[in-house]
Amino acid sequence: MSTDLIVQGLDVETSDLKQLAKLAGAAAIEQLDSRAFRLRGGHAGAGVIEQCAELCEQRRLDHAFVPVERRLSDFRLLVMDMDSTLITIETVDELADMVGLKPQVAAITEEAMRGEIEYDESLRRRVALLKDLEEAALQRVYDERLKLTPGAEALLKKTQALGIKTLLVSGGFTFVTDQLKTRLNLDQCHSNLLEIADGKLTGKVIGAIVNAEGKREALLKMRDELGIRKEQIIGIGDGANDLKFLAESGVSVAYHAKPIVRDKTTHAINYVDLAGVPHLFN
Repeated sequence: MSTDLIVQGLDVETSDLKQLAKLAGAAAIEQLDSRAFRLRGGHAGAGVIEQCAELCEQRRLDHAFVPVERRLSDFRLLVMDMDSTLITIETVDELADMVGLKPQVAAITEEAMRGEIEYDESLRRRVALLKDLEEAALQRVYDERLKLTPGAEALLKKTQALGIKTLLVSGGFTFVTDQLKTRLNLDQCHSNLLEIADGKLTGKVIGAIVNAEGKREALLKMRDELGIRKEQIIGIGDGANDLKFLAESGVSVAYHAKPIVRDKTTHAINYVDLAGVPHLFN
């Protein structure tokens, strides 16, 4: 199978492109935009991948060997995590900041993202710390702190223009995902429902927790509804609890992710933003 080498970075030097082209045996260098290049006609032979990876790591460049035949228009479903992927924040951490407990909650979040503690336990512990938080704090976090990840709208614009459906799977909360669904014209969302009584959070989640298996099941359900194959799915995530749904994706992308995720996905994007994802397709 013929492969091209995609090189992306915040500052891509011509000398680095030439060196990578030589290593990969590429016949031509095509500029995709100011931060992305396709080195055409290369090969991912023995030793080549390792040498290119080493150089790109030294130069803080994202790289990916991709099949020439892979086209974005061949895909039918884009599945994304929310916190620190579609948006820049961890919503539960920001809610905790409202009650002065962000460091404690953020520490639990990090343990879960690294896969060091079981996700259900981590979420219950974090939500319990939010007990008695005013319901209005949810809207404050959305209005004052939530920001879309750079490149998110560009990515969604390109995929939606091709008729690719979108599914947001999140260990976060419906209060946020429902608003993002409307704002970004997403097709489906799957997330956790916080229990609220008398205008305050009770510190509990209603129903089954959306964990790694819950994300996977949401993907499989939508896949079957659409009548598509695994090979027609793109998955993007950053944490250990994303690995199960990423494993069900034909192309999986670790976005500014933990090492455990980067090691188990098709590609990793560590430096550029989400606008770099479409460059992985011809």
